[in-house]
Amino acid sequence: MCLSIPMQIVAQADDSGHFAIVERRQGDTLRRERANMMLIGRQPVGTWILVSLGLAREVVDDGERALIEDALAALSAALAGNYDPAVHFIDLTTASPPRRGES
Repeated sequence: MCLSIPMQIVAQADDSGHFAIVERRQGDTLRRERANMMLIGRQPVGTWILVSLGLAREVVDDGERALIEDALAALSAALAGNYDPAVHFIDLTTASPPRRGES
């Protein structure tokens, strides 16, 4: 199983737009790599995308990215042995408003 992680485009790696330089900061560590953009096409610098094994899979908006970051933080906390369900996945613990036609 491969895990896609959010990374931000910081530069174009070539003139064709087929590759971009992306990065992600995790604490004190900066991860930077070259991503193949052929599935989603050229994207502007500053765009957040999901990257898996060097392949850009999709563009993510801020809301989606926040949920993914929360899930990644929960995974890290679980691996470190200090997972607290009250801290992570807040979107699953708060009641959402009823949909149209529901009471």
